[in-house]
Amino acid sequence: MALFLALIAASPSLVEGLRELQFDGYQRLFTRERRTAPAVIVAIDERALHELGQWPWPRTQMAKLVSRIAEARPAAIGLDVLFPEPDRYSPRHIARAMTEFPADLVARLLDLPDNDERFAGAVKDGKAILAMAGLEQPDARFPGPPQAAPARFMQTGELRLRSFAGRLASVETIDRAAAGRGLISVEASDRVVRRVPLLAEVSGVVVPALSLEMWRLATGAPTIDVAGRPDGLIEVRLGDIRVPVQRDGSIWLRYAPHDQTRFISAAEVMSGKPDPEWFRDKLVLIGVTGIGLLDYQATALGERVPGVELHAQLIEQMFDSQYLTRPPWAVWLEGTLLGLGALLLIAVLPGRGVVASAIVLLLALATMGATGAAAFRFYGVLLDAALPAIGILAVFMALLAATLSESDRQRRVLREAAARIEGELDAARRIQTGLLPDALALREGEPGIDLDALLEPARQVGGDFFDFYKVDLDRLLFVVGDVSGKGMPAALFMALCKATLRAHLSRGGSELGVSLSHAAAEITRENREDLFVTVFAGILNLRTGMLEYCNAGHEPPYLKIPGITVSRYPIAAGPPLCVLPGYEYVTEYHQMSPGEWLCVVTDGVTEAANASNELYGSARAQSALESIARHAAAVEIVAALRDDVASFVAHADASDDLTLLAMRWTGAAVDYAPTTAPG
Repeated sequence: MALFLALIAASPSLVEGLRELQFDGYQRLFTRERRTAPAVIVAIDERALHELGQWPWPRTQMAKLVSRIAEARPAAIGLDVLFPEPDRYSPRHIARAMTEFPADLVARLLDLPDNDERFAGAVKDGKAILAMAGLEQPDARFPGPPQAAPARFMQTGELRLRSFAGRLASVETIDRAAAGRGLISVEASDRVVRRVPLLAEVSGVVVPALSLEMWRLATGAPTIDVAGRPDGLIEVRLGDIRVPVQRDGSIWLRYAPHDQTRFISAAEVMSGKPDPEWFRDKLVLIGVTGIGLLDYQATALGERVPGVELHAQLIEQMFDSQYLTRPPWAVWLEGTLLGLGALLLIAVLPGRGVVASAIVLLLALATMGATGAAAFRFYGVLLDAALPAIGILAVFMALLAATLSESDRQRRVLREAAARIEGELDAARRIQTGLLPDALALREGEPGIDLDALLEPARQVGGDFFDFYKVDLDRLLFVVGDVSGKGMPAALFMALCKATLRAHLSRGGSELGVSLSHAAAEITRENREDLFVTVFAGILNLRTGMLEYCNAGHEPPYLKIPGITVSRYPIAAGPPLCVLPGYEYVTEYHQMSPGEWLCVVTDGVTEAANASNELYGSARAQSALESIARHAAAVEIVAALRDDVASFVAHADASDDLTLLAMRWTGAAVDYAPTTAPG
């Protein structure tokens, strides 16, 4: 939690990149709707280049374009084009360059007006605004600070405006004629334009963005007023317009989808066809959009649009007051959300089950996501929900690892304690063996089933047991159990468990899981020594091969389907009996195929240890069962696995009771006499 709080506060580039991708997702989810059309783009597009010539055009042609637009009386004209060099098409430049011209022709060319002067006249008459690009280093062609609209700062505190050491602008002749100058520089992290400088410093002078300067000229505001806000941002004021801006002078672009109706071709304007109402009282932008001119920018919506369209989108969101902001307090809120979510997990998760823990985690993550989306949708606030969510997930994983480690430690403690119980008696062993059913008698009377079982206590008596019997004419019930511990206490508890399970599982009328839950409740009431028992119980329909089974913390059995390799049976196991009082066990079903067999073992098989304390393991058990002949009988399956375990253990003492039960459904039809099943 401390690590992620530090990441939120420091915001390294990796974190900032993650945030920006998240904010892009918000923009795509809640895309701005284009409600009004205050801006029009006159595009120097492919059509214009085809009809009017390649770029750059002579300044006389640009003068004609500006004059045509100005005739319609727009609110302001902004040129998203730079003219840093004198026009090479000016008569004087041509005269000087073409030395082979006759002297009288050169003289006549020198007497003609300069193209830049003619363009400057159109700019002045049209009250047009020129573009300016910020540079990291000064440009010798444009020394000294630029001219810009005056800005007044009122109780803003310390600002961190983007600073440019130099600029790229238009030649002096054209620049002097401009009604204003606006910045067109953008900041594009990973090549996506998400915000632009609305105010920036160029050679020590505060310069507004082109769109803002157009607004100022349209409203007639003499200055740009900048004031502080209670939320830590600053506010740019132009008359009734209030624009929230980050403290570095940038503004987040809230994108609407690319719309071709924003554009009109310069070729159409030059032809005189457009209705003057297209431009009247509008903010008109002139920009290049031709494919070969490389002025395309990537947006947060995943589109690539002409750069001039960014200015139009900014004008639209200012006109409709649809802003995005990231106040300084957003970082504190994100840290608070992370802290509260992490503390909730720390307080709630220990001692809870996996499902409950997952639900708490999902609720915390959903709350984070909903908070971020709601802040964007309803308040236009950019709130980072991703990093706090990742931090909460990391806390959850740490808690889960600690919980699993503690659970594993407790299981080892229980098994070690059970391994130290001794003192079995021979008489008790005979009694215990006498309680087990006879597999041979069952095989001889039931051609539909082949079953065999084996129990070898680690001492004289043990806590393992198995049981099988018919609950009616068609169904055979079998149970394999393993009581915690060994010796006499385990044997006595085993007898209680076996008798109670037989009593409840034989009643019928309920699912196997329900009967097992009832039996667990009764055993728990008599369990004053806090022992527990793992149980695998099943009921096989001898006619259909349908297996109904339930697992209470027992080893998953091994399954052999004809033609398929041996595998551990996939079981969603519950806890052992007497571990979680009131637990409701789930009944599962499996359709067996003729010849398919099942082998149920206790951990006396998988945890059998040799003299080097190496464990036999489930993988070796699976391999031993796989090597058994395809049509081996149940008694052969039990004997083969038992012999392989004995070979592995060799002369080492048995570490736990060993119990095996193998059952093959032969699929043989059985005709029963129409008699009443025994009660």
